[in-house]
Amino acid sequence: MAATIEDAPTTTASAERVDGPRRRGGIGPVLLTTLAWIVAIGFFFPVLWMVLTAFKSENAAYTDPPTLFFTPTLEQFRAVFDAGIGPYLANSLGATVISTILVLVLGTPAAFAVSLRPVEKTQDVLFFFISTKMLPVVAAIVPIYVVVNEIGALDNIWTLIVLYTAMNLPIAVWMMRSFFLEGPGELLEAASIDGASLGRTLREVVLPIISPGIFATGLICVIFAWNEFFFAVNLTAANAGTVPVFLVGFITSEGLYWARLSAAATLAALPVVLAGWFAQNKLVQGLSFGAVK
Repeated sequence: MAATIEDAPTTTASAERVDGPRRRGGIGPVLLTTLAWIVAIGFFFPVLWMVLTAFKSENAAYTDPPTLFFTPTLEQFRAVFDAGIGPYLANSLGATVISTILVLVLGTPAAFAVSLRPVEKTQDVLFFFISTKMLPVVAAIVPIYVVVNEIGALDNIWTLIVLYTAMNLPIAVWMMRSFFLEGPGELLEAASIDGASLGRTLREVVLPIISPGIFATGLICVIFAWNEFFFAVNLTAANAGTVPVFLVGFITSEGLYWARLSAAATLAALPVVLAGWFAQNKLVQGLSFGAVK
């Protein structure tokens, strides 16, 4: 009995040593989760405020302090459509979709060539691709404007399609190359032994495996093309203007129409947000492709 009584404190102390770190360790994840939520809300709050302002009247949008409780209205969205946002949305949609398709069609075989089927001087080819992104756009706009003006392609949607394709192609090749390198080389060897041609190997063996990576690359190209402003504002006018150009029209000498601008910005952001929302599973798979073996 004495031995049992003497051992009791030791057992209790051991239990405290075991349970103590558990209790202390349980606080860390809670703090990290709370901090992550605070940071996420901080980033998301301007977007939420923009959406809320879009449903206010102009008088409610200008109050100080801001109006938190208000009667929602669609007046600003009607005003935006009355101002003619439709053609600008169509131009942005056309330029974004067509340029992204061209990027994937041209970039996929190029990335395949410099990854799974390396060509001579592969590193020089890769450097050439990425070197095209080193020149600031503002330094290239003058010669581009002169060339586009000489061929009579100013204010033309196809001019933006070509420029957006050239703008996104280097990034797409580098991204898809990393996805190709993560693909299993054994399947290529097996397809070659079975007598499959290079094109058939690419279509039926490689592309199904790396499709999440290609999807993620396409979505990033969509975001870049949809949000592009510098080329659009300098090379287009009424016929080929895009949504970012339309938003600039709300900056007038009379001041900013905050509620109407928020409504237009909400409509401009909605297509990309919806695309990212519906494609989030593919995007996560693509961005984490090859992270876990």
